[in-house]
Amino acid sequence: MRHLIPSWIRVPLVFFIIFGLTEYVIDSGDKPAFIVYPAVLLFLFLVLLILIAIEAIVSALENVMLFKLDEEAKARFLAEKENTYKFTWLKNTYIKLLGSKPIEEEGEIILDHNYDGIKELDNNLPPWWLYGFYISIIFGAVYLLRYHVFNGANQYDELETELADAKSAIEAYKKTAKDLVDVNTVTLLTDAADLSAGKTIFETNCIACHMADGGGGIGPNLTDQYWILGGDIKKVFHTISEGGRSGKGMIAWKAQLKPAEIAQVASYVLSFQGTTPANPKEPEGDLWGESTSEIPVETKTDTLQVVTNQ
Repeated sequence: MRHLIPSWIRVPLVFFIIFGLTEYVIDSGDKPAFIVYPAVLLFLFLVLLILIAIEAIVSALENVMLFKLDEEAKARFLAEKENTYKFTWLKNTYIKLLGSKPIEEEGEIILDHNYDGIKELDNNLPPWWLYGFYISIIFGAVYLLRYHVFNGANQYDELETELADAKSAIEAYKKTAKDLVDVNTVTLLTDAADLSAGKTIFETNCIACHMADGGGGIGPNLTDQYWILGGDIKKVFHTISEGGRSGKGMIAWKAQLKPAEIAQVASYVLSFQGTTPANPKEPEGDLWGESTSEIPVETKTDTLQVVTNQ
């Protein structure tokens, strides 16, 4: 078997088999194992060196044995080795695909044309070219019927389908990637685990100004229906993330808290609605209800200034 395959094919073939097995056995995620684990790269390099060394040693041993053979055995060995590397099957396949006649039979296909002593052969078209031409005709007919007669899905339809699938995949990803939430996508969280996490964040960062029961102190009362910057989940999320009123409101917490944590504490803050604190602070801001505008107070002021300036 070894004499049927030359070393310049045998070494890469064995190496890539070992390489494939290594990648299959070692879990390296999306990246190749030899990039994630330098030891794997070293192992593959050593394997390549060993394969080359084995081929060199075997070749050297063959040469040593060759000199020990008698003339008849040496001639027979060299003849077998020479025939091994001719790849006659490959040459015969090429001749069949070429479709030309051997030189000794060219007299049968010489035409009467003569151009300054140059004669023309009436060779048939190469089979590979002829079969490729027939296949292209069949493909063209099928394509014509599929897309122009029966109105099959074209490239634009496929693009729209792929975009729809990508949009669905993004939406599914956003549901599991909580830290991608922002003021436009945040929703009120009602899960007990989220509210518990929000309570922990509130008790760690917020009770100094709002009290543990949300009754208010330095900061406003969170249990009544009056809000300075808005009282739905988006407004509360925005206020916690970006901070309160300039110069007299609370700081922006977006640098200390992740978006998912801001959503949790904002949902917990809204859970104070309708509760009765021990020492409630007087209402501040405007009464918040379903009909209240969605534009924050500061944005309203800026908008009015722009209109006035115009």
